[in-house]
Amino acid sequence: MGIKVAKFGGTSVADAKQFMKVKAIVQSDEQRCYVVPSAPGRRFSGDEKVTDMLYLCHQQVQNSIPFEQTFDAISERYREIVRELGLTLELESHLSEIRQRIAEGASADYVASRGEYLNGLILAEYLNYDFIDAKDVIRFDENGRYDEELTNEILSERLKKHKRAVIPGFYGSMPDGATKTFSRGGSDITGAIVARAAQAEVYENWTDVSGFMVADPRIVKDTKPIKQITYRELRELSYMGATVLHDEAVFPVRKAGIPIHIKNTNAPEHPGTKIISEPNLSEIRPGSITGIAGKKDFTVIAIYKNRMNSEIGFVRRMLSVLEENRISFEHLPSGIDTVCIVIETSQLNGKLDKVVQGIREACEPDTIDIYPNMALIATVGYGMAYTPGVAARIFTALYKENINIRMIDQGSSEINIIVGIENDVFEKAVQAIYNAFAEFLE
Repeated sequence: MGIKVAKFGGTSVADAKQFMKVKAIVQSDEQRCYVVPSAPGRRFSGDEKVTDMLYLCHQQVQNSIPFEQTFDAISERYREIVRELGLTLELESHLSEIRQRIAEGASADYVASRGEYLNGLILAEYLNYDFIDAKDVIRFDENGRYDEELTNEILSERLKKHKRAVIPGFYGSMPDGATKTFSRGGSDITGAIVARAAQAEVYENWTDVSGFMVADPRIVKDTKPIKQITYRELRELSYMGATVLHDEAVFPVRKAGIPIHIKNTNAPEHPGTKIISEPNLSEIRPGSITGIAGKKDFTVIAIYKNRMNSEIGFVRRMLSVLEENRISFEHLPSGIDTVCIVIETSQLNGKLDKVVQGIREACEPDTIDIYPNMALIATVGYGMAYTPGVAARIFTALYKENINIRMIDQGSSEINIIVGIENDVFEKAVQAIYNAFAEFLE
């Protein structure tokens, strides 16, 4: 029998009613042997996430502000879950220890991790599963980087001793035993790590949406769901702002060839989105797309210099200026005598003049032009590759809406085309591209 690893996001474990849904899902399939919970998320609009409240506790202690009221609210959240589920779990000793360690100035990583830790204890008790503390099986090195191979070795051996277990997400430990967390949303990564160690048949990621949509439903009404997507396509869309899954969650399972299945805790019968390693080319309709995603607020620095292409080291010197200012770039479209640097505007706050001056001194260009308020839209899909007319369809759709294209960038694999436009026509452009490919969508 294959093993399934099920990770449940914050809204899926926000209160007792959601815990009941989780139990029904887990018990409906005996293959769901290992479960990874997040900390309690928002129960309703305006509610607070427990992780945010824990970070606040840490900040309050750091600033010599009483944290007891905040921690009392956190404690009551957990007590309420235990009480409404009718559990006999002894919670007070754990809460007392956490309160004391916060008061003594525990690290932000330790404090934040307690949201998942407590939820893990409760869920293990509720499911009658074993509890495995993530700090005992997920390891970071001396520099705070996730130690992939050591973790896989330790966790694989531990899982062999537990037929069914709950492993809290988001954190592990440093070589000295100190608690270390992943970046926010890191429970997705924990789930992928557990799936790899368990050699799972599938990694299920349960959240509050039914998978990925072809376009942002806030922009495109009645947008179609994506039933299946490859890791490469997902990376392209996630990079451009499609956020259902943590960016780094794909790597542990991709290496092991384990598919990810995005499912909705509140609508478990919905097929969701399956993320696979390689596309089934026989099922791909030429000219079709998988998804559209984009982001606003980029700045383009356009550099022109006659005979740039014959000047050795030009781009290296230009990029060294960005490195000196600790700025990363998004895209670097170029011509014979021109190169454009596309940068998130937030990275340039207070640095633009310094960067421009640095490029002038290092590269001595003929002109430098600045184009702020730019947006990027990526159209992604294996159906686009080696198919004549796909780019023309995108450009024609934008032309018909009187949208000026300021930049074009296409990857060598031909599974994505990125266009740069003005911020104020971003939503209009997304809708236009979606409409242009609507006939290909199921």
